[in-house]
Amino acid sequence: MRKKIILLGSGELGKEFVIACQRLGQYVIAVDSYPDAPAMQVAHEFEVINMLDGDALDAIIEKHKPDLIVPEIEAIRTERFYDYEARGIQVVPSAKAANFTMNRKAIRDVAAIELGLRTATYRYATTYEELKSGVEICGLPCVVKPLMSSSGKGQSVIKSTDDIEKAWKYAMEGSRGDVKEVIVESFVDFDFEITLLTVTQQNGKTLFCPPIGHRQERGDYQESWQPQKMEEIHLKEAQEMAEKVTKKLGGNGLWGVEFFITKEGAYFSELSPRPHDTGMVTLAGTQNFSEFELHARAVLGLPIPSIELLKNGASSVILAKLESEKTPEFKGLNEAAEIPNTDFKLFGKPTCRPYRRMGVALAYGTETTDELVVKAKLVSSKISVN
Repeated sequence: MRKKIILLGSGELGKEFVIACQRLGQYVIAVDSYPDAPAMQVAHEFEVINMLDGDALDAIIEKHKPDLIVPEIEAIRTERFYDYEARGIQVVPSAKAANFTMNRKAIRDVAAIELGLRTATYRYATTYEELKSGVEICGLPCVVKPLMSSSGKGQSVIKSTDDIEKAWKYAMEGSRGDVKEVIVESFVDFDFEITLLTVTQQNGKTLFCPPIGHRQERGDYQESWQPQKMEEIHLKEAQEMAEKVTKKLGGNGLWGVEFFITKEGAYFSELSPRPHDTGMVTLAGTQNFSEFELHARAVLGLPIPSIELLKNGASSVILAKLESEKTPEFKGLNEAAEIPNTDFKLFGKPTCRPYRRMGVALAYGTETTDELVVKAKLVSSKISVN
């Protein structure tokens, strides 16, 4: 059955989701706050609104009367989702999940307090003075993040008391929406980080993708690889935590659940109720379904019997260096395309700014993930944004 889907947020992840949905015969309206966003370029229709304006959001829902609402970003008036759900519109993964996961405070409290998952020590702050108190409790070094942000914006590490004021200002600048609050958490001495892509299905069966390792700078991912080698006992622990928290929130779809892996085991970090940026490595054909195909199938209620690792893979981001309102031009594509067993995806973002993610380079094969990361970085280094 063909369903009408409203996608709220139309970045590069949304673009791949739209493509996956269209390949399954669905109709998609892409929504964002600016025109010509990546997902709008492949959707059937698009709308440009401020998604924090509840009345504007209501008007779009009333106009299109969708069967499904799929959020792709945090800055949305998500409390309206409960009303839409009550009217029979399917919210992905659910109205409760969207509301809880769009705000780090709600999801962290569910994980740490209600479910008792292992997390870093943390405190919240709505003022600079509260942040100073939180730093005293969490100790140095510690990490500060806006409660509502995306792609690591506003995130920083406080190494000394001299960094507190700068961290507060940076967090406020990177905060999205109208939530001006931060979380400060103790620094976990981890061996590596993983994203555990978790799929909840209509039939009640939860599936897990092979773990994805990643490296960050400025709070944003730079490279990711699949699979991340890890001890089976720690992977099992992370899977059990991911299943607990996703079942608590309810609904169907793909979730990006992040963990710190230490010698003692897994620490729950964050959760996104949608495809994850580090999961773009699955576009290299590492699995029988990419994360976007998994999300589309799960939200449409199509059963997914299993997720299988087909080959190793790695991704490396292609970043802009300068700010420009002009349509970006890419150089070096021929050189990048000459490297065997690699690929690249350009997102089609209409403008540039420093460190904005404009594309992703991919590498795949039988080599180790370390070797594939080097190859993916070589591809991304060939491509420049002008």
